[in-house]
Amino acid sequence: MNITSQIKQPIRQEMELFEKKFYQSMTSQVALLNRITYYIVNRKGKQMRPMFVFLTAKMVSGGTVNERTYRGASVIELIHTATLVHDDVVDDSNRRRGFFSINALWKNKIAVLVGDYLLSKGLLLSIDHGDFDLLRIISVAVREMSEGELLQIEKARRLDITEEVYYDIIRKKTATLIAACCALGAKSVIEDEAAVENMRHFGELIGMAFQIKDDLFDYTEEAIGKPTGIDIKEQKMTLPLIHVLNNCTPKEKTWLINSIKNHNKDKKRVKEVIAFVKERNGLAYAEQKMVEFQYAALQLIQNYPESEFKEALILMVNYVIERKK
Repeated sequence: MNITSQIKQPIRQEMELFEKKFYQSMTSQVALLNRITYYIVNRKGKQMRPMFVFLTAKMVSGGTVNERTYRGASVIELIHTATLVHDDVVDDSNRRRGFFSINALWKNKIAVLVGDYLLSKGLLLSIDHGDFDLLRIISVAVREMSEGELLQIEKARRLDITEEVYYDIIRKKTATLIAACCALGAKSVIEDEAAVENMRHFGELIGMAFQIKDDLFDYTEEAIGKPTGIDIKEQKMTLPLIHVLNNCTPKEKTWLINSIKNHNKDKKRVKEVIAFVKERNGLAYAEQKMVEFQYAALQLIQNYPESEFKEALILMVNYVIERKK
């Protein structure tokens, strides 16, 4: 059994029912929209975010979920799918998980409208059932994700990014949605605000580790469906690079910045940058930070009673940093 199946095992029934409810939550009176949403549903990823919602809910409640948990998982997946559709437009990307992206098949205008539709469907799902506490959690995540993307664009122009700013970017851009999954899962079944906040923080730490792992893929040779050096080509400042930039000589820093700004399409130069970052312990440093976030996340759930849900969450945390793509 592969690791994703192992993680899913304690919530297999919930995930099967969730998939049906999720597809229903997307339906519309417009044939074109239904065709596109059908395409999206049939090319889904690992569904890590709904898994976080169900596992968290079951761990904190001793094994129960309710209709609010299903709605919370659907809202998260609708919002996440909307952001992916919009991201592909922003990045002018033609592929998503090995398939054509929505904008590649139906052009940008339709892709933007589909993203808007999914976003509004997610918000209405909460409003229609009076889940205003869940809506608050997800709305904060949407705001932070937009801020994170814009902050990254702003900083990429100047390449003056510190480690602190980098953490702020990835916390908003990536970690905030996983934090929302864990907070939603907890909030759907318990009222204890301190416990909900604890799970939100747990999700945030996992999200930080997850993004650093993604950054590291840019420097590895493994087949991950993403060419190496792509972040450098896009002038994205990632942790291995930031660490080396802030710990090299002024002459080396000038060469690095010049390479990223003016030679990021030159394959030979990009390879030289990758080699330099590796040589100066950029990868080792980023890996160390990733493990620190992972350890801090695991500390937050250690006092919960042992259960198959807690075990699956621990597996999930370890999978985040051990995955190969």
